[in-house]
Amino acid sequence: MITVEEAQALCLSGLEPLSQQVIPLTEAAGRVLSASVRASRAQPPFAASAMDGYAIAASAIRPGAQFTVVGEAPAGHAWPGRLQSGQALRIFTGAPVPEGADAVVIQEDVTRQGNSITLGDHLGTGLNIRPEGADFKSDFQLEARQRLGPAHLALLAAMNIGDVPVSRRPAVAIIATGDELVMPGGHPRPDQIIASNLFALKAMLEAEGATARLLPIAGDTAPALDQALDLAATADLVLTIGGASVGDHDLVGSTAARRGLDLAFHKIAMRPGKPLMAGRFGATPFLGLPGNPVSAIVCGHLFLLPMVRRMMGLDDVLPPVLTARLTDALGPNGPRAHYMRARMTEGPTGREVTPFDRQDSSLLTVLSEANCLMIRPIQDRAREAGEPVQVLPT
Repeated sequence: MITVEEAQALCLSGLEPLSQQVIPLTEAAGRVLSASVRASRAQPPFAASAMDGYAIAASAIRPGAQFTVVGEAPAGHAWPGRLQSGQALRIFTGAPVPEGADAVVIQEDVTRQGNSITLGDHLGTGLNIRPEGADFKSDFQLEARQRLGPAHLALLAAMNIGDVPVSRRPAVAIIATGDELVMPGGHPRPDQIIASNLFALKAMLEAEGATARLLPIAGDTAPALDQALDLAATADLVLTIGGASVGDHDLVGSTAARRGLDLAFHKIAMRPGKPLMAGRFGATPFLGLPGNPVSAIVCGHLFLLPMVRRMMGLDDVLPPVLTARLTDALGPNGPRAHYMRARMTEGPTGREVTPFDRQDSSLLTVLSEANCLMIRPIQDRAREAGEPVQVLPT
């Protein structure tokens, strides 16, 4: 058995970003920028008023000074003239500052009568002007290989970018295996169960930005699995659930090998999730998850989502690990890393974590109440309450 870290490295080895496509900015939320883009203008593209008030020459600002108002400049409408000595321009936030002015006195510091204004006795010290390019210059570049969030979209819009180059969404084919499985809403026999983990994995994939295709459940025969793998041939990543162990009816490994799978590894030193396998069908990556619901979902966080992130073009793909203080004492861990379902909270002295008493890999109720996985390293010593431990938010 190999370690989790070794398995993650093998899963990611050789994965490249998928091909680029150009999409409208309106559709770019959550996508990964595949090529750097350059602004077509500065922001702001001109010296702009930061306040509603009056544009004047800064050298003329003093309490009691009087000016003649010669025009008005609302946002989006530049005043075409040049201010002369003793002149002021009524100006609004966002409007271009006219030539001859290098300061804006806010309207609260001004008394106006007709076309004449008088500055008050308590003037601020700021110029109240946003210089041209104060946010970014005309040659500003947004670098590639980052996921586009709301702030990025606003920035791209300000850069005047209407179409955005992004990595294509990975298409993942999901194959659940086992004669015991029935889809929700079906009519299971007394010896069957409802397929559940594939819906969690589909949701995880879609939340990450991939597209997930649920294929028909493959029964425990080689022809049934062959048919499912044929249907998955056009996917960017093939994902199987179950059938990855070594029982007489666990056919994923043997069937995949017969179809040319280049196996990277099979079995890892972790719980839950020991039977995990990974490899490639030619250029197409393959991941075989264990069938127990919690095992499949935990392995999805640790291995599947990092693979999808790398295929989307991201570099920092492994799940973030935090530190929290243990609330209860724990005995020593064994020869496999244990990813314990746990609850993380903010306590009076910082982040705290409490693992659940029940850790069986079939317990979806426990997983649904957990908000993190608490990581026990291989052969970890006994831990006392209050000690720091590593946690992986879920």
